[in-house]
Amino acid sequence: MSGLKPDSSPDAAVPAILAAEVDRSTERLNTKAAGIIGVAVMCSRVLGLAREQICAALFGGGAAMDAFTAAFRIPNILRDLFAEGALSTAFVTTFSKTIARGGDAAAWRLADKVATLTTIVLSAICLLGIVFTPQLVAALVPGFDVDKAALTVALTRIMFPFILMVSLAALVMGMLNAKNVFGMPAMASSFFNIGSIVGGVLLGAWFDPHFGPRALIGLAIGTLIGGALQLGVQLPRLRRLGYRFRPDFAWRDAGVNAILALMGPSVIAAGTTQINVLVNSMFASTLGNGRIFWLSIAFRLMQLPLGLFGVALGTVTLPLLSRLAVAGDMPAFRGELARAMRLGFLLTIPSAVGLMMLAEPIISVLYQHGRFDAHQAAEAAGALRFYAVGLCGYAALKVLVNAFYALDRRKTPMLVSFMAVALNLLFNWIFTFGLGWGHRGLAFSTGLVATFNFLVLYVLMRHRLQRLETRRMLAMLGKVVMASAALAAVCWGSQHWLLDQWATQPFISKLGSLLVTVVAGVLVFFGCGVALRIEELHTFVAALRRRLHRAA
Repeated sequence: MSGLKPDSSPDAAVPAILAAEVDRSTERLNTKAAGIIGVAVMCSRVLGLAREQICAALFGGGAAMDAFTAAFRIPNILRDLFAEGALSTAFVTTFSKTIARGGDAAAWRLADKVATLTTIVLSAICLLGIVFTPQLVAALVPGFDVDKAALTVALTRIMFPFILMVSLAALVMGMLNAKNVFGMPAMASSFFNIGSIVGGVLLGAWFDPHFGPRALIGLAIGTLIGGALQLGVQLPRLRRLGYRFRPDFAWRDAGVNAILALMGPSVIAAGTTQINVLVNSMFASTLGNGRIFWLSIAFRLMQLPLGLFGVALGTVTLPLLSRLAVAGDMPAFRGELARAMRLGFLLTIPSAVGLMMLAEPIISVLYQHGRFDAHQAAEAAGALRFYAVGLCGYAALKVLVNAFYALDRRKTPMLVSFMAVALNLLFNWIFTFGLGWGHRGLAFSTGLVATFNFLVLYVLMRHRLQRLETRRMLAMLGKVVMASAALAAVCWGSQHWLLDQWATQPFISKLGSLLVTVVAGVLVFFGCGVALRIEELHTFVAALRRRLHRAA
C-alpha cells in the first residue's frame, strides 16, 4: 500500500461543495434495492437451475453434457472477465463519477463512446474466437477424446457471439444501476434463462427428437436467443431515462481512458473465481466423463445464496461507494462497506452450513431424474459440500473488491489475484492428485482460495482505511456462528430421522422431508439470532416487515 491517509485519495481534491451537496439521506446502503436485486438474481439462479435440471434429465451427466458445459464456459468465462467483471465494474465506477461531476449529458456521451468501442472490439474477439476454437478447446480441456473435443468445438463456435450480446447488456445494466434503477437490470438474466430454456429445448427436439448429442446444437442456439433477450428487455427502461445511442468514435477521452485503465487489472482481479473454475475444468477433463458437469451443478447451487446476497450487495454498493469516494466522505465509506460485509456474512454463513449438511438430498431432489442417476447425484453432492466452504468468502469479495475500485486502488485486488490463482493450482494438485480426492479436491481448492482472497484484501483495506469496524464484525460473527450451530443441529437431527433413508425414499416423501428440514432450520436460525440480538438481523427483519406491510 502507498501509505496514503484515508482522505488523501485522488478524489479528495474534489471541491468541498460537492460533499456538502450530497444528500445524506440517499448516501446509505439501499437495502430495499439490495432486496429487489436479491429477488431478481434469485429468480435468475432458479431459472438457471431449472435449465441445468432439464439438461441433466434429457442428456444425463456424462460425456455429452461435459462437452456442452465446456463449450459454454469458453465464451462465458470471457463474459465473466470482461462483461460482468472488468468492463461492468470499471464502467459503473467511472460512469457514476461522471454523473457526479458533469451531469447526465456528460455521462451519456461517455456511454456512447464505450458502447461503440465495445461493439467493435468484441466483434473482432468473437471472429478470432470462432477461427481459433479448436486450439482453445485443446488448451482448456486437454483430457477430452477426439469425438468429445470435436463436439465441444462445434458448440463453442455457435455460442461465441454470446459474449457480444451480454457485454452490451452489462453496459446497459451499468447505466441503469448508476441511475439507481436496479430491478429490470437484475431481472434481465432471467430472460436469458427463459430464452435459452424454451428456445434450446424446442430447437434441440427439432434437431434430434431423442435428444442425442446432435440436440445440443439446439441448446447452443438457444443460448444466443437468451443473450439477445437479456439485452433487449433493458433497452426500453434506458430509453425512458432519456438515453439515445449515437455511435461515437472519439475514444481519446478521459472517461474512456479511465475505464481502460481500470479494466486491465480488473480482468484478473474481478475474474479470479472464473479463472480458478476454468483451471478446475482443465484438471477435471483428465478425470473422466461427467466431472465437468458435476462441478458445474455444484457451483450452480452454491451460487444460489451467493446470487441472492453477495451479488445483490455488491451491485448496490459499487455506485454508492463510488459516490462517497468522490465526495471524500471516508467515515461514511468505511461504515457502509463494513455494513455490507456484515449483511453478507449474516446470510451466507447459515447458507453454507445448510448446503454442506444437506448436499446429498438437495442434489437428489433437484437432479436425480431422467438420465441423471443416483451415482451422478452423489458425485455432484460431494463437490457441493466442498464448494460451500468458500461461500462466505465469495460473497464478501463481491463487496470488498468493488470498494478497492471505488478508491481507485485497482492494482491491489489484481496482485492478490495473482497469488490466489497460483495457490489454486497448488491446492488442485495436492487435493486432486496428491490426496486422490478427484473432482471434490477441485471444489475444495476453489473454496479455500476464495477465503484466502477475502482475508488478504480485508487486511489491506483495513490498513488503507485505518479501521474497518473489525471488533463489531467479529462480535456479530460470533453470534452468527452460534445461531448457525443451532441450524446445524436441526440438519443433523433430520439426517437421523426425516432423511435417514433419503437414498431410497420416494420423490414426494424426500421433497417433503427436505422442505420441513429447511423451514425448521431457517426458523431456528432466525429465532436464535433474535435471542442473541444480532443487530443486522433486526435490520433485515424490519425491512422485510415494512415490505410486507406495504404489499398488504
